This record gives sequence, structure tokens and C-alpha cells, in this order.
Amino acid sequence: MNDTLRVVRILEGTSVDGPGLRTSLYLAGCAHRCPGCHNSHTWPFDSGQDMTIDRIMETIRYNGFNVTLSGGDPLYQAAALLPLAKAIKDEGYTLWCYTGFEYEDIDDPDMLALLAYVDVLVDGPYVEALRDTSLRFRGSSNQRLIDMQATSRAGSVVEYKY
Repeated sequence: MNDTLRVVRILEGTSVDGPGLRTSLYLAGCAHRCPGCHNSHTWPFDSGQDMTIDRIMETIRYNGFNVTLSGGDPLYQAAALLPLAKAIKDEGYTLWCYTGFEYEDIDDPDMLALLAYVDVLVDGPYVEALRDTSLRFRGSSNQRLIDMQATSRAGSVVEYKY
């Protein structure tokens, strides 16, 4: 089992990647390459540095905030993220995840396994023409906040209400 992730940045105490103060983990790699993306520096899969899951968990524990996976697109590192997601949930934190994939198009087994640990999935590519600064926790109006636990129970997408 690989116990490292390719991390561009860990942002401690942010309030833009979900409710309350959060520890946001910006992961390397994104093939979506959405025009106007504010994280284009995370697109290269070799950007950032390797970090162990233990080191990442130390930072999460130190801050005591809930966690957001962003990037890049975390789903490209889904298999490697599974042990981290499990540890995050085992310690009682909520977990949000941003992806450029649309939920209905995700069929990769590792990605689906990761989503089982996610509380809220912010899905869909950033579309510059649909940019809306009045939206909370997302950049364009096509993106959804999906309540993953309710979606799993319902068998269809249930949007998160904050």
C-alpha cells in the first residue's frame, strides 16, 4: 500500500472550502484544465511534494478542523487517499471533496470507494461563463454541493443544504 500523496499545499484554518474553519488539502494533478481555474498551478501531476498520510494526519489533528480535499482534482489520487479518508472519518472529522468530474460520470471503483467517506462532494468542472460570486463554496452555477450520505440512501443526487 502506498502511504504517500502528492500534495501542493495544506491550508490550515480556511473558511472558503466548506462551513467553518477547515484544513484544506490541495492535491496535485488535474486533467480537467478548466479555463479560469484559480488553482491552475496544481494541474501538473508532479507538482508539490510527496507527503505521508501520517504527516498529513498530524497537521489535521494539530488544527482540529474538519477537512476538505481540493486540488487539482483529488479523485485522480483516489486509491492513495482511501487510508487518509478512513483515518479522517475514524477521528470524527467531516470530509468535503472538490472534483471536476460530475457525480453521475464517476464509475472508477477507487473513486467510488473514496466517495463513501465523503460527506459533501462539490462536483462539476468550473465553467468561467457560469461564474457566480454569490454562490457559497463553489465558483460556477453548474457545480453542485452533493450530500453524499443522503445521496447514498436515496439512490439519486440529494443536494447539500447549509
